[in-house]
Amino acid sequence: MCGITGWISYDNDLTTQRSTLEAMTATMACRGPDAAGSWLAAHAAFGHRRLAVIDIDGGAQPMTAEHDGRTLVVTTYSGEVYNYRELRAELVRLGHSFRTNSDTEVVLHAYLQWGEACAERLNGMYAFALWDPRTEELLLIRDRMGVKPLYYHPTPDGVLFGSEPKAILAHPAVRPTVDAEGLAELIGFTKTPGHAVYQGMHEVRPGHLVRVHRGGLSVRRYWALEAREHTDDLDTTVARIRELLDDIVARQLIADVPLCTLLSGGLDSSVITALAAGALAAQGSGPVRSFAVDFTGYTEHFRPDDLRGTPDGPYAHALAEHVGSDHRDIVLDTAALMDPGHRAAVLTARDLPNGFGDGDTSLYLLFKAVREQSTVALSGESADEVFGGYRWFHDPAAVHAGTFPWIAAGIGSRFAGGDTVREALLDPGLLDKIDLPGYQARRYHEALAEVPYLDSDTGLQRRMREVSHLHLTRFLQILLDRKDRASMAVGLEVRVPFCDHRLVEYVFNTPWSMKTFDGREKSLLRAATRDVLPDLVADRVKSPYPSTQDPRYTEALRAELKDLAADHDAPVRPLLDTGALAEATADGATCDIRPAAELALGMNAWLRTTGTTLRL
Repeated sequence: MCGITGWISYDNDLTTQRSTLEAMTATMACRGPDAAGSWLAAHAAFGHRRLAVIDIDGGAQPMTAEHDGRTLVVTTYSGEVYNYRELRAELVRLGHSFRTNSDTEVVLHAYLQWGEACAERLNGMYAFALWDPRTEELLLIRDRMGVKPLYYHPTPDGVLFGSEPKAILAHPAVRPTVDAEGLAELIGFTKTPGHAVYQGMHEVRPGHLVRVHRGGLSVRRYWALEAREHTDDLDTTVARIRELLDDIVARQLIADVPLCTLLSGGLDSSVITALAAGALAAQGSGPVRSFAVDFTGYTEHFRPDDLRGTPDGPYAHALAEHVGSDHRDIVLDTAALMDPGHRAAVLTARDLPNGFGDGDTSLYLLFKAVREQSTVALSGESADEVFGGYRWFHDPAAVHAGTFPWIAAGIGSRFAGGDTVREALLDPGLLDKIDLPGYQARRYHEALAEVPYLDSDTGLQRRMREVSHLHLTRFLQILLDRKDRASMAVGLEVRVPFCDHRLVEYVFNTPWSMKTFDGREKSLLRAATRDVLPDLVADRVKSPYPSTQDPRYTEALRAELKDLAADHDAPVRPLLDTGALAEATADGATCDIRPAAELALGMNAWLRTTGTTLRL
């Protein structure tokens, strides 16, 4: 996995702009700690930071394809193409020759053979740029599910692009500015495809490509979920899902560096760990290595709530013992979660303060510890969106609320360990100006308009197709972005097998009645993999990523909030409700401030460190 950036300018000679390109590339150093590279021509400049995973010696970038001393195409590429070996063999049969064993070179030759249609042949997670000197055109291409990020900022004579906004913001012509719509996107828990929060900046939508040429810029969708008749019976469906999962996990175990799994003890991560253990054993290269996050005293003093009914530890240990994994718990304490350096690193990684509070910091610290022993990790992310695992999928009030179901369920705050709304400390006048409910409603109806249907979709089946589509195209993007930023901040590549588009397409078109055939969540996944799991894990009820229950964490937040209240120069102060802030920080206050405090403190640090201008 890597960090990419670049600049296309049709009116300037970019060979004189190496220092600017290097400044943009330097912001991606965390994504690619192993090497840096650049390529400059008159109208195109590419930067690359490399995390070496496949073909350690031969995969340096930016990479070119040449013929008779002439450059045919250049790429700066981030990601993994899991079917690159099959594509390489096909391209060799078509007359192409290769000088490396990397998937990057396969992408170059795929473009030379099939043009922009090459994207439709790739199976993987990727975000890359291709510059064709013959036509002086740029292609920006992002994977189908949006696992890997890619941003762009049109300019009067071209475009700037990067894996993360910070690469674009490093260009002297771009200033970080956020308007009312951007602020609503930031705090609204909507993750609108293509929206980048910062003015003038866009995100390449999943399954899309952007073409830049002298005449301007155009966007084309090359993949989207389609509604198709599901003709397989239950037994065939379960068998097909298992067949796909076996193939997907085996493909994603390919790496020339140490590899592991992220194991929470939930169904999703346990399935990935168990299948990986079996595949590695078949290759004679086991055991699988697994890691779990935990908090000091969490299991011993766990208090269940309506979102998290059980602690992860006992289940993770049961699965690890069952498959014989080389397992390690990463145990975090409150001091580590509140450490200013760790929280600053998370903010830098995310570019925006719109996260999950201590959940973001703990994920960053987990990945930092994992990176000491592994370079690649397989994750269970997206199984809930694919198979219908979240509790609100099965809550009629949330399903039929007329908005995003996770918003109806209050998940923006509850994932962060609290019950109050995240915007509780924001000024009412500000909230009126950005009209958060109106913004969410517009985005919801835009999302609904994209849902494909069959004529036979009626009643609950029609609604659950909508709910599934909303999660796969909106909610999942929130989680994928979070996982990518936290992992790449420490140079760890996280793979997400459940995002394989073949599995997503197949299960999306499976009737809801079949997805819940046993009266539970994720019925199909459980049935397809029960044979590799202990019953304790297979029967566990869904529990989200853990959040610390240490009261000292909330106390520390309140103390920081008091300091902010006393700092009249704090940049976030004009955005806060003075009365609510006073009530939250009063001596003896016991009100639940956690999600709201984390948002207010995060916004303050963001405004102070990035110099972002709010134009509301």
